[in-house]
Amino acid sequence: MTSTTHSSLPGPGGPGPDKLAFTLPSGRRRVTPVRVGKEFRRERPLPQLIRKAVLDDDGQQCVQVRLSARDSANPAARALLDIEAGTTLQLNQALGDTDYAPLFPRIIGYELDAAEPFLLYDPPRGTAVSRIQVMGAADQGVFTRDLMLALCLLERRGLVPRGVSPATVRWDGARVQLWGLESVTGIGRPRRPWGGSPFCPPEQRDGEGLADPRDAVWSAAQLLYRLATGRLGPADRPPPDLGEHRMLDQMVRDAFAPSAADRPTPAQVLDLVAPGTVGRVRLTVPPDETRPHHDAFEEALHLKRQAPASRTGRTSESEPAGGEVLCPYCLETIRLDLTKLFATDSRMQYKPLDIKGINNPVRRTDIMRGAVQKCTADPEFPAHYIAVPYLTHGRPLTVAMVGQSSTGKSHLLTQMIAAITDGGLEPFGLKWQSVNPEQHARFVRDRVQPLRNGKVLDHTAALGMDDFARFVESLLITDARGQVRPVAFFDLGGEDLVRTDAALRFLLGVDALVFVVDPALALPLPQLDHARQRWGVEVNRDGDLAFGTVLDRLPKSGGYLDVPSAMVLGKADLLRFQPPVDRWLTRPPATSLDPDVMREESRDVYGLLRRHAGQAWLRPFDAVRRCTLHIASATGGQEDQGRYPAGAGPRRVLEPLLSLLAMHGMVQVRGGAEALAIGEAPALEAMPWDEAERDGDVGRFERADGPEEPEESEGGELQ
Repeated sequence: MTSTTHSSLPGPGGPGPDKLAFTLPSGRRRVTPVRVGKEFRRERPLPQLIRKAVLDDDGQQCVQVRLSARDSANPAARALLDIEAGTTLQLNQALGDTDYAPLFPRIIGYELDAAEPFLLYDPPRGTAVSRIQVMGAADQGVFTRDLMLALCLLERRGLVPRGVSPATVRWDGARVQLWGLESVTGIGRPRRPWGGSPFCPPEQRDGEGLADPRDAVWSAAQLLYRLATGRLGPADRPPPDLGEHRMLDQMVRDAFAPSAADRPTPAQVLDLVAPGTVGRVRLTVPPDETRPHHDAFEEALHLKRQAPASRTGRTSESEPAGGEVLCPYCLETIRLDLTKLFATDSRMQYKPLDIKGINNPVRRTDIMRGAVQKCTADPEFPAHYIAVPYLTHGRPLTVAMVGQSSTGKSHLLTQMIAAITDGGLEPFGLKWQSVNPEQHARFVRDRVQPLRNGKVLDHTAALGMDDFARFVESLLITDARGQVRPVAFFDLGGEDLVRTDAALRFLLGVDALVFVVDPALALPLPQLDHARQRWGVEVNRDGDLAFGTVLDRLPKSGGYLDVPSAMVLGKADLLRFQPPVDRWLTRPPATSLDPDVMREESRDVYGLLRRHAGQAWLRPFDAVRRCTLHIASATGGQEDQGRYPAGAGPRRVLEPLLSLLAMHGMVQVRGGAEALAIGEAPALEAMPWDEAERDGDVGRFERADGPEEPEESEGGELQ
């Protein structure tokens, strides 16, 4: 068996070396023959398997940590491997060749989207503490220094390791090496049970409160007690004989406090053991290369706030007079006409529907809900039909997906609608109902279910030269005030936007736009080279042609387009270890809309695109007055031979739509729709623009909301 796409390898005594393909930390791909040794479970009850390996193209020795095909079908198991890979890559990149790098494993490569995902590491240093009975007093001081140093380095990156134990800490007689990085969680994330007593702190064992760096201090103190005495300490209080071990007592007595609030931080213990070390650690923080791009984002918002808001944009909730609505296909006004109703027969053909003889109001309402009306507003336009509920609930809100073909628009839109039907809007006071039950059932059957089961959806087919925009789905959304509004979704293949004028014409009546950025086309990052090679695409420094075509067609007012819009960096799983994607992609689904948080995500996406892709890819943000930027993945990973190995796990697919609904007043946010998209004017903007410019304050904006809260992912726990 030889393969360059799978991680399944023969065991010892198999038919010879196999080919192993993986991604290097630099993002480049490597393919090499590999020989593997005996396999065993790394730490029960965790699913990871581990074995020695030799990369035969250069004889490099390493260890492979992987998931079996059975375990990799469990999303929680894959999440653990993702967390381990992301944490290790982040630490390796941040620490480089410094003296602190050996405190953690060094990753050689990884392959996480295969049927059997894996990581490759340099061989571990030293011996697991579980094999050391007792450690001498002299070594205890060095051991404590290194362990607290490792915890400090993790804390500076907003991480708490929940799995510090004799099985995850190694000692070679001179230095510590901390493994078990699949256990990390973000500071401030809800605690989840992890690990066994006594190394699991009381709050973590009970799943109470929020993760704190001092959780790991408890675990480290228990580990030190075990090395000093050869015994396990109590699971919920200080050891009764701690005073008999003077050095240990001096270093970590308070670390055994039952409450994290009463324990010292890693830095406080480190300062006690090795004064001055904490200050040297701070010097390892790399310079902030994102600041100029974040400043440019703030200046762009300032300019938008200075521009007068349009009074002609389609953002009002008012509907046309006389109960008329705009047909989403031909853009002519249409109203309910009971003489033009149709229903589908058993062969899915439209047949005229006469409801005059139906006097039962319940039955009549039910039949009307499944009926459609033929639109004859434009005799020259191809035949088309509108669901009756679309005509009876006020003015519809139309949402159009914009982007080149193969950018993942169809997958993103499918998962967006699936998230709505799963109840994703309920935390925001919104409820949904299908406009046409039969049409919705077909959408779920043909698109949602296959995608969730791991099938790759077909690309959107091209439209004919005289065809019109393809309608995908529509829902009735009821807001917290009880107002009902139809929301219709459209999807176009990118070539239609640049080729078919009829397809463009419908955009003149669209209420909201979603611009989908394909990172493989936009970002010349080396970790995307393999994806580009697979898909046969190249980086386009001139931006998405479909973006420009749409933006050029829409009318401007006051220098900006006033159609509420969202830009989405799609397929973000390709960049799940790239800052700032790693921070946002792992953030739990939103349950409330905070304008500050949404603006912070927009700033980070803007900075990433401006720094690596160039201004051309930011044209929608620059052209549209109210535009938010988002990170999302419709599938959570890449396909392997036409399927998603663990099914399609969407991440943050609903946030762009929530932003658009808020800009249309359907979701209430602090400060209103304006504040959500362009922010509230800081004090600086109280002075005239020319005066601010003369004083040299333009473009210099400081954060007023304090330090950022880390958003690293919480790994799924295995039952």
